[in-house]
Amino acid sequence: MKERVFCFMFQEGIKNISEEEFKQLAGFVKTHFGINLVHEKKSLVVGRLFKVLVQNNFESFSEYFDYIISDTTGIAVVTLLNKITTNHTFFMREAEHFNYFKNKVLPHLSARVRDKDLRVWSAGCSTGEEPYTLTMIMDEYFGVEKEIWNTKILATDISTNVLETAKKGEYLDEQIEMMPKQWKIRYFRKIDNKKYILIDEIRNEVIYRRFNLMDKTFPFKKKFHAIFCRNVMIYFDIKTKQELVNKFYDFTEPGGYLFIGHSESLNQIKTDFKYVMPAVYWKG
Repeated sequence: MKERVFCFMFQEGIKNISEEEFKQLAGFVKTHFGINLVHEKKSLVVGRLFKVLVQNNFESFSEYFDYIISDTTGIAVVTLLNKITTNHTFFMREAEHFNYFKNKVLPHLSARVRDKDLRVWSAGCSTGEEPYTLTMIMDEYFGVEKEIWNTKILATDISTNVLETAKKGEYLDEQIEMMPKQWKIRYFRKIDNKKYILIDEIRNEVIYRRFNLMDKTFPFKKKFHAIFCRNVMIYFDIKTKQELVNKFYDFTEPGGYLFIGHSESLNQIKTDFKYVMPAVYWKG
């Protein structure tokens, strides 16, 4: 009985993160990963990390933070990011972007890219709905000519959890309900009454990698014709957005496009990207 009471008191104590502890944790996350936790409620952050502290017998957030910065394996940081990042997405989210990509961007790029190497980057790909949607669009657009094009998509995220989910290509029935019926028939195979899996031809078109958008230099050897970074910069402050958009511009081919989320804007950013339509920009 005494042990149960102690455990309860121990867990209750963890819930009380001090202002200084929160600022310390938030500062670390912002400096290294660009995510601004100041805009999140402290209770939400604590709720997401609570189980990690209990499982590792940490008595305070200060002790947990010391563990994070001293862990040389990188596992502690990965766990932290997996817990605090929000990965809400679904197929055909912000469908206007996909329609524009199919009807305007692909005709423009297919006529412009002479080496048949079409490079698309899904930055902040979450559980794979975005890159897989782009892959299905390109498969349908190019048709029989698809085999002469290199249309593999680079999909990156900072969370290892979502990348592992994305690689599997398995989705529940309700997750693909917004998808065109012909896509369900053509690109998915039914596992059981509730779950579907993408066919190998589509899954193999996406290359998944863990990547931190806050890295000072991007390792890519070639520039991209289209970059999708949607609903990621909502967590960043103006300075961080500015630096990231500048990098995106540098790694976009002339005539290429940048797609951001509809809740985002580049109005306060100094950039040479040209406005095309809400959340779509072009490099002239």
